[in-house]
Amino acid sequence: MTTIQALTAADRDDWLPLWQAYLTFYESALAEDVTASTFARIADPAGDIQGAIARADDGRAVGIVHWLAHPATWSKTGYTYLEDLFVDPSVRGAGVGRALIAHVKDAARAAGSAKVYWLTAETNATARRLYDRVAERSGFIHYQIDLG
Repeated sequence: MTTIQALTAADRDDWLPLWQAYLTFYESALAEDVTASTFARIADPAGDIQGAIARADDGRAVGIVHWLAHPATWSKTGYTYLEDLFVDPSVRGAGVGRALIAHVKDAARAAGSAKVYWLTAETNATARRLYDRVAERSGFIHYQIDLG
């Protein structure tokens, strides 16, 4: 059975390979200082980004999720943005992704958020099969402007 717990500073060595695999999946790379800053923000209980780690029965880290809450203009309360979700390929299809999403949903509900939302690549067929079962597609198209 998978257990899910809030990420803490003690989880860094287990988190890092999953984070790196997530970045590789999206054909991305980040500077080491960005990764260090990201983990520090997630591991800080008072930080602006929340995170959780999924562990298999043997204690091995098999998934991570990060999310943040923000104010919203279309709601009296805010929204929760699920920013990163990654499950080790060796355990995909075993419910880890679904459990991580449920964890974020529970945290968002407890925080008073009106909804949880996220983005994924159109080509991410494996994850999209899960997402189509646990959420509704919004119909919106994502745009961005890189300021870096």
